[in-house]
Amino acid sequence: MPDSLPVFSIVSPVYKAENLIAELVRRIQNSMVALTDNYEIILVDDRGPDNSWDRIAEQAALDPRVRGVRLSRNFGQHKAITAGLEQARGEWVVVMDCDLQDQPEEIPVLYRYAIAEKYDLVFARRVERQDSWLKRAGSRAFYQMLAYLTDTKQDPAIANFGIYHRKVINAVLSMRESIRYFPTMLRWVGFRAGAVAVAHAERQEGSSSYNLRRLINLALDIILAYSDKPLRLTVKLGLLVSASAFLMVLVTCFRFLMGEILVLGYTSLIISVWFFSGLILSVLGMVGLYLGKTFEQVKNRPIYLVDVDTAQ
Repeated sequence: MPDSLPVFSIVSPVYKAENLIAELVRRIQNSMVALTDNYEIILVDDRGPDNSWDRIAEQAALDPRVRGVRLSRNFGQHKAITAGLEQARGEWVVVMDCDLQDQPEEIPVLYRYAIAEKYDLVFARRVERQDSWLKRAGSRAFYQMLAYLTDTKQDPAIANFGIYHRKVINAVLSMRESIRYFPTMLRWVGFRAGAVAVAHAERQEGSSSYNLRRLINLALDIILAYSDKPLRLTVKLGLLVSASAFLMVLVTCFRFLMGEILVLGYTSLIISVWFFSGLILSVLGMVGLYLGKTFEQVKNRPIYLVDVDTAQ
């Protein structure tokens, strides 16, 4: 094996995928034959309710290039990715989901494109997503809202799957905030980036763990962690409400002069209560959300805790 060949790390967060682990590892192994045998597979068990860890341990026992990391509890996909990245030692790091919708056979395509175009990171762009219409529509709405509120370009066809140079991964890992969202962090660190169209497979079993509630919570976390635009929108809302209240004062004065108001002060009082109560509530609510996120950050808790590491 030539020394010039890079070392690869393939990182995959695992959640409720016990029946897919063996197939995932086998397909990664087959795909890497075209590149090198000097690679590692890092499977991070995000403490799902099934026996995924047992299957990971079995694969680690069969092939020393397979490493398993088990978190102490369910921390979420993006913190599990961080756990895997901190264990990765390769010059090039591939991040992919465990459900095999991200196809391991695309890894050589991503790498060759990165080398040919001299990119530091190459995203896998899913040109034909094999998801339900409802999920695709929800995903588009999520990314449109995220793009608007974070002032960053978002592509619903791009998720975690891609290949990233070591310097990109080091930059991402230097960001120690407790709220993690891998695609946004990649866009923030910059570097020379490209995208390759890849095939997106149908889910072989189960369903996505991202339901509507989780997507909304994720969107709120990302917006509050990476953008101050909600605060600026609140200021604009306050100006709009003030302008509306001023117009309503003029309308109320006109109605008074026309003799339409019988109880003096009633209409203006109700208008003031409605408008300014809503303004106060919206401002207090937004400030409260930011204070809550600040509270979470200043506690300085670890991003994740490792329970078991097969490399030890």
